[in-house]
Amino acid sequence: MSHTPHELAEEFPEHVDAIHSLGQEDAHFARLSDEYHTLNRSIHRAETNVEPLEDLHLVEMRKQRMALKDEIYRILSTNSAE
Repeated sequence: MSHTPHELAEEFPEHVDAIHSLGQEDAHFARLSDEYHTLNRSIHRAETNVEPLEDLHLVEMRKQRMALKDEIYRILSTNSAE
């Protein structure tokens, strides 16, 4: 299986433990994480031409991924401050 870039553990290596525990304990975080993972895989498949998409659609998906990543980081930052 090929390596998929932008996985959450790569994006936030200092928060790997929090990503795992929040994914188990916080339904909202788990949903965001699952949505990010699914979207990230779709983007990777489009970028590698496994499932090509129109450029505009790919740009919108990347924006959505960035918004999810920002929200996930906000939760991780808040959690680590506690």
